[in-house]
Amino acid sequence: MNNALGATTSAGPTVFVVYGASGDLAKRLVMPGFAALAAADLLPQRWVLIGSGRRATPDEEYREHVRDGLREFARGKSGVTDEVIDTILPGLRFAGGGFSEDDPGELLDAIAAAKAEVGEDAQVVHYLALPPSTFQSYTKAIAAHGLAEGTRVVYEKPYGTSPESFEELDRLVLSVFDEQQVFRIDHFLGKEATQQLHVIRFANRMIEQLWSNEHVAQVQIDVPEVLGVDDRATFYDETGATLDMLVTHLLQVAAEVALEPPADWTSDALAQAREAVLTKIRPVDPAEVILGQGTGYQEIKDVREGSTTDTFVAARVWVDTERWQGVPFVLRTGKKLAESHQNVTLVFKRPLNSPQKDDEAAPETLTFTLSGNGSVFAGVTARRPGVSDDLVPGRLYLDLAELPNAEPLPPYAALLRDVLIGDRALFTTSAGLRDAWRVVAPMLDERPELHPYEPGTWGPQAAEAIAAPFGWLTEQQSS
Repeated sequence: MNNALGATTSAGPTVFVVYGASGDLAKRLVMPGFAALAAADLLPQRWVLIGSGRRATPDEEYREHVRDGLREFARGKSGVTDEVIDTILPGLRFAGGGFSEDDPGELLDAIAAAKAEVGEDAQVVHYLALPPSTFQSYTKAIAAHGLAEGTRVVYEKPYGTSPESFEELDRLVLSVFDEQQVFRIDHFLGKEATQQLHVIRFANRMIEQLWSNEHVAQVQIDVPEVLGVDDRATFYDETGATLDMLVTHLLQVAAEVALEPPADWTSDALAQAREAVLTKIRPVDPAEVILGQGTGYQEIKDVREGSTTDTFVAARVWVDTERWQGVPFVLRTGKKLAESHQNVTLVFKRPLNSPQKDDEAAPETLTFTLSGNGSVFAGVTARRPGVSDDLVPGRLYLDLAELPNAEPLPPYAALLRDVLIGDRALFTTSAGLRDAWRVVAPMLDERPELHPYEPGTWGPQAAEAIAAPFGWLTEQQSS
């Protein structure tokens, strides 16, 4: 199923080329997503996947590499079993010798052989599972070797590392490909729980009627992580929390929350509604941003000496539409924090005639969890049963995994599926990313002070003011 409600389609014969096939991203996310599609019987009937890399590698050795990665990162999840893994391996090939403008290595021959196997009219998909610094050179190489026409190309994030580098990359990409060929991935948009934001809102009148500044005092988009950068240090040190998460995931989720009713329920209309509201997000005020770096970050292998990369960011942004005027959207993410969750929370204004007079009482909330299968819960106030007149917090809860016939796909699997069938609804466009860069440009030009924080805490103490007067609503506080 794709992102137009109820729409389905199938992919024809496909040659899927993964650049950076031996890297961490391909091992942890891309290939597990591919395996999840196999487990759900959502791959094309005829396909070949070609891994591209520098080292000459026999196909069988590459298959063993993929088998090991899938056993570590995919087995036991989303229906991926050893039997599913075994069904994938025969379709894998490897093209060594690298790939550049001057030298295509073994890739052209590998693509020609794959087309001879699955069909000369096979769709070719280029997946750049590579650091952003290589996107331009690989785009030029694809063009130089005649591999652009009629194909699709997937770019990982971040798509550029500054407004200027974004514009430079985007001009190059759109000189090689048409916009409809380009899939700029954002796996938060691929989360089925993220898509529930607009479904639950518009399909339920009792919720839709509350979705505005008349009732909402604050929106929190909160994605703390207990994990560090692990073996992604080289990549992460080039980006940090702002570029890795804020420009891409968090602003896109904010747009999902703030969008106006789409013209209809087609994928294009939903994407247009999301991107229309991105144009209304005000450029961030650096005074409303807190950056942090965890103690010990600079000692991590492959982190540059004296690095000023931020591993924490909290920001207050404003959506200048009639619906959301005056409501702060507060965004937070960071590494090695006290808790991991991925929550979108609407914090409601206190009812005018509430029997609850205590200003310290927990606010009424509606929270969407975006991790795992997702859930929705409302934080409400009720009278404690018994002889007491105490008012206490409670929760109304919906576990999305318990819905009938619930079989959620992992985000990367869902997005890979959309690439295969050509559905761009959950991918960022050139215009949408331009607006995201416009929003963060002031804090890049006038970078806020970098605050140290200890691992296992909630980050810099100064970030608490960003979420005032409610404070950050953690899982522990809302349970």
